[in-house]
Amino acid sequence: MEEIDFSELTHYAKAFTGLTTEREALLLEAGPMIKPALEGVTERFYTILQGIDKTAPFLEGRLEDLKKTHQAWLEGLFTGPFDATYTRAMYHVGQVHVKVDLPVEFMSGGMSLITDELIALINETYGDDPQRCPPLLRAINAITGFSLLIMQQSYQSSSLSAELERFLAITGMSRTLFENLASAYGN
Repeated sequence: MEEIDFSELTHYAKAFTGLTTEREALLLEAGPMIKPALEGVTERFYTILQGIDKTAPFLEGRLEDLKKTHQAWLEGLFTGPFDATYTRAMYHVGQVHVKVDLPVEFMSGGMSLITDELIALINETYGDDPQRCPPLLRAINAITGFSLLIMQQSYQSSSLSAELERFLAITGMSRTLFENLASAYGN
């Protein structure tokens, strides 16, 4: 399995999503005002998910634990740092989603719901401040996009790895033989 350079992945994802040091600073600065309202974001998010039939099996018996994990992640959006350690954590989330067979669209759909809730919260908190509100909304878009990009990278890689393992198990082929064949045919 290929070793992941989380520093390189962090740099790539930040460039692709516009998560600049200035936007990171805005998120950290807004943290004290925003963090007290994040429990409501988590509650609304899971209320919406409970109303979607296909998500029910993934929530059953785990709702309170999922809410705690979600709440901690949301708070992390306003405390940082958004470095290789954060990227590794988001990558792990993608891997977990593969392990529980979470459909890939749940990640992007869920992130859309979360972003929508955060936009409403930012508008409610800073809507009267035209100097702070628009840049902070762009920072929210950047950090949620960054998180989603990392999770999707992980999801794709983990899904391919799981498929390869199933293929090897079905065919009885060793990983070494598979890798030798792949090298011989130029990947």
